Amino acid sequence: MKKLIAPILLLFAVVSTLSAQDWKTNFSEAKAEAQKENKKLIMVFQGSDWCAPCMKLNREIWSSEDFQSYAKDHYVMLKVDFPRKKDNALPDEQQIQNGKLAETYNKKGFFPFVVVLDPKGQVIGETGYKHITPDEYIHLLNSL
Repeated sequence: MKKLIAPILLLFAVVSTLSAQDWKTNFSEAKAEAQKENKKLIMVFQGSDWCAPCMKLNREIWSSEDFQSYAKDHYVMLKVDFPRKKDNALPDEQQIQNGKLAETYNKKGFFPFVVVLDPKGQVIGETGYKHITPDEYIHLLNSL
């Protein structure tokens, strides 16, 4: 029995890692990856610990298996987070980068705010939280 526990735990760790959304937090790296792989860059402005619609978007869309499966082959996902709780504070460098991104791409300060960029980094569309299915959200992102 003990011999089975370790392989089962390892398998669980691998499966959960594979199914997790691969969020980038560095804009330059995300943009370079999008260009290299010819993928759209999905930039998500969120308040992860205070914005109810942001949490819904994460729970209903970003965390869904359908979205994650599609996104890994078609998008580079960039999280631009603005947490308020002290325990969730980002490193200073991350806060500075996120602030600059907000000044450029989210001037009105909407949350959640989703900016879709082409592989070259040009804005091709914007959206936010919609109460729709993950497949409908994919269609929305692709229609921009």
